[in-house]
Amino acid sequence: MPDNDLTRLRTALTAFFALDGFVFAGWVVRIPAIKEQTGASAGELGLALLCVSAGAVITMTLTGRLCRRFGNHPVTVVCGILLSLSVALPPLTHSVPALGAVLLIFGAAYGGINVAFNSAAVDLVAALRRPIMPSFHAAYSLGGMVGAGLGGLVAGSLSPARHLLGLAVIGLLVTALAGRTLLRHEPVRTPDRPHREEHAPRRLDARTRGLVTVFGLIALCTAYGEGALADWGALHLEQDLNAHPGVAAAGYTCFALAMTIGRAGGTTLLERLGRTRTLVAGGTMATAGMLLGSLAPSLWAALLGFAVTGLGLANIFPVAVERAGALAGPSGVAIASTLGYGGMLLGPPSIGFMAEWFSLPAALTSVAALAAVAALIGAATRRAALE
Repeated sequence: MPDNDLTRLRTALTAFFALDGFVFAGWVVRIPAIKEQTGASAGELGLALLCVSAGAVITMTLTGRLCRRFGNHPVTVVCGILLSLSVALPPLTHSVPALGAVLLIFGAAYGGINVAFNSAAVDLVAALRRPIMPSFHAAYSLGGMVGAGLGGLVAGSLSPARHLLGLAVIGLLVTALAGRTLLRHEPVRTPDRPHREEHAPRRLDARTRGLVTVFGLIALCTAYGEGALADWGALHLEQDLNAHPGVAAAGYTCFALAMTIGRAGGTTLLERLGRTRTLVAGGTMATAGMLLGSLAPSLWAALLGFAVTGLGLANIFPVAVERAGALAGPSGVAIASTLGYGGMLLGPPSIGFMAEWFSLPAALTSVAALAAVAALIGAATRRAALE
């Protein structure tokens, strides 16, 4: 495939990654208004939000098969349309069961597009022979920051219905523009891996399945920390370090911004250090950063710890998904993504239980522990699949 076509494909996939983060973050900032609109209690809202996770996990396990049958590109476009349309549905609901039903659809679209565009990105990484996977995830992180920031700005002037309808329109426009490029081009083939998707992923041998599962566990360790900091970071700063609510809210911003910056420079880092060193160094950095963030007696030291954690975790998930996809195609991406998403779901409740048993700072050290586990797994699998 000509270099110009590969560049167009990279741009189109980057747009889908950014759109995914933008739409999801835009929905998240309107959750309080939707809660009030539906009259849901905290427990009922939790059950409704669980439908997002259920839809995502169920669809992730199926999307690998759809990608093998119909191709990564068409599945990405279809899921982009569904994601854009479904984000406009929650404001139309006025009961918890109805909210749960539409969130199941939204979660299914979210899970599906994550597997599809990550699978397409794995193909492109192989074709370009450059470790560009972190740049796609940087676009996701940046899209999420823009979506959250924009949502915060318009929350006081636009109703949830108008805001999320606007997101739907933007999503459909981006999908139409970027989707044309994807649909015009066949999935990328490389001389050393011809038609891999149609053959190898259907029946994985025990060794390949084991390695894919290992990379999924690495993704889980990373996503656990991301979910934990999103839900508990601000509370830790406010409750344990007496931070002002506004400053406490900046804790996750420091983490997310550092992660975005780390991913933006991830390709250069991978080219210089290689996958193993990047993964081990990232896990080690995240371990040190989270120990500082959770145990430091000073607010500013904790904020620094959150930022270091973001830099450390930034490229672990992209490397894990890329390696799983390189080994087993869309099926590998589906397995790694499902385990990774499971880690994001596991983090917040696990932190909550441990905080009750011990304390919140002690519970947050589990993020450091799992980052260390990711580094150790990366070092142990170096010869098997990372390099």
